Amino acid sequence: EVQLVESGGGWVQAGGSLRLSCAASGFAFNDYAIAWFRQAPGKEREGISCITTDDGRTYYTESVKGRFTISSDNYENMVYLQMDSLNPEDTAVYYCAADRAYGSICPLPLYDYWGQGTQVTVSS
Repeated sequence: EVQLVESGGGWVQAGGSLRLSCAASGFAFNDYAIAWFRQAPGKEREGISCITTDDGRTYYTESVKGRFTISSDNYENMVYLQMDSLNPEDTAVYYCAADRAYGSICPLPLYDYWGQGTQVTVSS
């Protein structure tokens, strides 16, 4: 059974940092695209970052570029999102998602597997 479990969310003041983790199980980790999405109250879900596990290529949406860093540990089947210089606009539920990449570049148009999400709250 494929499982994605996020952790590391919490409350932080503006300017602070958090590191989110996504633990993946139930599938071979190679040749997958693992993405981070977020959804703020009243807003649509937004894809913010992605990494392909076979070559480590990454993608960031403009709003997080230079502040967030995605990385993967293919031995531990983990993906991380280091979030620095957080601001209140980053407040959201953060989800990781995964799907086979078949050599494609992130981000993928669809993801079959999703985690339950972790709340990130940034206060001003």
